[in-house]
Amino acid sequence: MRDNLSPSSRLDAGEATSELECLPYSVQHQDEGICLLVRMGPHRILLDCGLGDISSLTRRLTNSAAGLPADLVLISHAHPDHARGLLALHQAFPLLPIYASEVTSKLLPLNWQEQDPHAIPAFCQALPLRSPVEFHEGLVAELFPAGHLPGAVAVLLTYTTPERSYKLLYTGDFFLSNSRLVEGLRLEELRGLELDVLIIEGTYGTSRHPHRRNQENQLAERINRAISDRCSVLLPTPALGLGQELLMLLRSHHYFTGRDLDIWVDGAVATGCDAYLELLPHLPPSVQNFARHQPLFWDERVRPRVRRLQPDRRAAVGKSPCIILTDSTVDLGEYCQPDTGPWLILLPEKIDIKVNKEYSAPTIIESYLLAQHSDGPGTTQLIHNLRPQHVVFVHGSPAYLADLTGLEELQNRYHIHSPSAGILVELPIGDTFLQPAAPETNYEGELTELGTVITITLPESITANTRWREFADTGLIEARWQGEEIVLRGLSQRELLNQNSDRYTWSDVDCCGTCKHQRGQRCWNSASPLYNFKVTLEGYCPAFERLVNPDS
Repeated sequence: MRDNLSPSSRLDAGEATSELECLPYSVQHQDEGICLLVRMGPHRILLDCGLGDISSLTRRLTNSAAGLPADLVLISHAHPDHARGLLALHQAFPLLPIYASEVTSKLLPLNWQEQDPHAIPAFCQALPLRSPVEFHEGLVAELFPAGHLPGAVAVLLTYTTPERSYKLLYTGDFFLSNSRLVEGLRLEELRGLELDVLIIEGTYGTSRHPHRRNQENQLAERINRAISDRCSVLLPTPALGLGQELLMLLRSHHYFTGRDLDIWVDGAVATGCDAYLELLPHLPPSVQNFARHQPLFWDERVRPRVRRLQPDRRAAVGKSPCIILTDSTVDLGEYCQPDTGPWLILLPEKIDIKVNKEYSAPTIIESYLLAQHSDGPGTTQLIHNLRPQHVVFVHGSPAYLADLTGLEELQNRYHIHSPSAGILVELPIGDTFLQPAAPETNYEGELTELGTVITITLPESITANTRWREFADTGLIEARWQGEEIVLRGLSQRELLNQNSDRYTWSDVDCCGTCKHQRGQRCWNSASPLYNFKVTLEGYCPAFERLVNPDS
């Protein structure tokens, strides 16, 4: 039996059975963000600090002789879920060294916009890319661009003893594909590392996404249809990353270049654009070339015009079709005012943005995918290229991480871990390790045909998964063919409310919104040329049949 010290205290005291250990303070991406403490021999390295409350870091010092929660801190990138706790951490421990890439060190202050920027100390030291830096005897770190966000890096830690070297790679958030403003992570830079441990994000679980360019084209096409239908578009986004990607897409996509259209940028998204302009030499060559011929963001001469929106002007825009990019935390009702709109509100998947059931102006609410992280195949591709002994999954919902840890292709090759916060993970190298049984991910059911009704029966155990409540929220589902398989999808309250709102809006018009064959914004009339296609509610085809009571 081990002593009575807590796992974190044992990590502080160096009493461990292996040279490598990981103690996660937080592994999620919505509530507290990411914060991991790694021990390599006698060295303690804090990876990211996305904690809104750093008390968990300070409490454990009662048993620490060092007086600091770690020997050093390494930051993967500047998003709040990885960096929001850094200022409080520095204020509590001003002698604790904090490091990041040069770009990240310049973007970090955007996490504390409510404070006077001149009062925020420059506490983060910049490290070069692709250049090993020795922090302590035997401990070396090297940063590699990870895609996802300008300045985002994967951190390679190497600890060398007289017997051997130990290597650990922490990906932070990574993206293998190129996006508009960031080049993707290069696999060729990381192959052949002879890695022992890989700590990797699992934001999208095993989901498979269309190619990035296809995602962009689908989004641009939807915005283009909305503008053509005299509808304004509202795009709430986080301050850094997605907002600037969207703006660059709108400026350079063929649907919008040269178009007589105003694009308004509001709040922290506009501040993020200013920060990007300061980083132009660090952006991809294609972006720098674009900026040589016209301004990267703010431009009132070249169409579409891009302008900064002042808060007192929010209620005045939207009287004619326009596009607004704004903070994900703002009350969208400030834009959807009487005598404006109609509005199409587009919400990014995987980002929780609060919307009202009703606004003063007519609104349609939809979601879109413009991925900033690698999908399931991209995640497994990186793992198989690096071939570590241990894979530690963090940064994702428990259900999505369970999907990844349950993959047979990973279970058969690697030691898989998906720790909860506060649970110490020992990472023995070269030892025999019995892999735990994979979690159950498939459910056997029965199908019964009864006249005009088909019943699918599933075992009760499926409800134990945390995703069941969201799937069964309304009791209504949508089914569609995917190859030879049928995919079932639960219809959310938001979709139903949106459908009811849409039908009210278009109740006096012969259109898909009032057609009895339209359900879930898809046409189910086999006689229609739009059959099985997603339709716009204001669309129309010759097979139209009016819903008898659109409000029922």
